[in-house]
Amino acid sequence: MGQIIRIGMDTSKYIFQLHGVDASEQVVLRKRLSRKAMLEFFAKLPPTVVVIEACGAAHHLARELGRLGHTFKLIAPQLVKPYVPRNKNDGRDAEGLCEAASRPRMRYVAVKTAEQQAALMLLGVREQLVARRTQLSNTIRGHAAEFGLIAAKGLDKLAAFLAAISQDEGVPALARELFAMLARQYDQVQVELKAVEAKLLAWHRADATSRRLAQIPGIGPVTAAALVMKAPDPHAFRSGRLFAAWLGLTPKDHSTAGKTRLGKITRAGDERLRQLLVVGATSVVKMAKTRDRGPRWLIELLKRKTPKLAAVALANKMARIAWKLMTTGESYDSARIDAQMAVAA
Repeated sequence: MGQIIRIGMDTSKYIFQLHGVDASEQVVLRKRLSRKAMLEFFAKLPPTVVVIEACGAAHHLARELGRLGHTFKLIAPQLVKPYVPRNKNDGRDAEGLCEAASRPRMRYVAVKTAEQQAALMLLGVREQLVARRTQLSNTIRGHAAEFGLIAAKGLDKLAAFLAAISQDEGVPALARELFAMLARQYDQVQVELKAVEAKLLAWHRADATSRRLAQIPGIGPVTAAALVMKAPDPHAFRSGRLFAAWLGLTPKDHSTAGKTRLGKITRAGDERLRQLLVVGATSVVKMAKTRDRGPRWLIELLKRKTPKLAAVALANKMARIAWKLMTTGESYDSARIDAQMAVAA
């Protein structure tokens, strides 16, 4: 068997399919191993390049293989798909990974440390709790409407609404008991959400980069922390434009025959991070539209475009500014940014 220079590995909970090639790109390894046997195999194998699809537990596997002396590479699933032959199975997935890694222009996912993964859990748990709170709020309001009880919008109105329901004799006793149960669940979610948000705020205050990002108008502690957590290696992007494109904040390109055809934004990358940037940009746009306060270029843009389009354009700008601050270590300077935008206009 020739010297293995690269192995593509298709992963799952228990079964791992390996596909290895030598320096002449000839197949020299095809193996199907259990998790334990896989780790034992790589422990005995001379250091080589191992390619894994960036999916669940991929970062952990990459760290484990790194400790064994191997070079690991993670590839996003959508970049692997074109290299997977027809009639998909585990063997062909591993072959496609191996083939994709041979391309000189292939892009790789930065491997996160265990500490970075733990920080990302804060965002995931917070998002889940917010969704659960919204679900409970809608459930309470929906059931209450069946008894003719309607409350004003807003989470701050819900506690008084539940208190009123508990005292309403027109609501059957069984329904009041169930509303009380939902109220306890809602209160518990609120307590847990406040605890998680306190941890997230503490993480933000302890990270210098996150604090600098929060100086950008429209970016708060949650968005700043998310940018640092989800893009731990901003130097992987050659420019802020590529960073914004990675987030899906650039238009789809359908150009051909010298004709430029740009469509809606691509919506690529991390959906939650893009959403946070657009929501933050929307608040800045609202301030610029109603109080005429904001960058001059944004106020001029609002005269020509709708607020939603302006918010997406501003989110793109915020992403590029954030990339600049993360890569240079500089602090946000609004006067310099406005001057640059005035020259560009």
